[in-house]
Amino acid sequence: MKRTLFVLGCLAIFMASCASPEERAAANKAADSANTSTSAHATEAATPAATDTAVKEATPATAAPAPAAAAEKSKGEALIAKSDCLACHSKTQKLVGPAYVNVAGKYPATDENIEHLAEKIIAGGQGVWGAIPMTPHPSLSKDDAKEMVKYILSLKK
Repeated sequence: MKRTLFVLGCLAIFMASCASPEERAAANKAADSANTSTSAHATEAATPAATDTAVKEATPATAAPAPAAAAEKSKGEALIAKSDCLACHSKTQKLVGPAYVNVAGKYPATDENIEHLAEKIIAGGQGVWGAIPMTPHPSLSKDDAKEMVKYILSLKK
């Protein structure tokens, strides 16, 4: 009982210290704009001839279309980044909940598993990965939850 209360207390502290999705998006936007201004200053210092040559060498002749799996991955990954999932989960390390690579290792990417895991994300759950329950996400659409699951299951090693 004391251990459970301790773990729940730690979880509460961890959750309180995490940035909201809006705060993370604002921080990422600020970092991106800082990177853009830094690279703009570096470009101004280069001579026009050197810049043209570098651009021609770095630009591929034709860009191949991205495969459908990559499009699904980026959509699911983007949905996860906008949600509160990263407060409890990580791609490669167990936090409060399992790492995404561990989930991918446990569940084959079948339609049945995608459906089941999407329902678990929306309804919440407990017991499969330990005693700490996963909070429900009832405002998440079924289609978005499925995209998130497809991304997670694509991480199988």
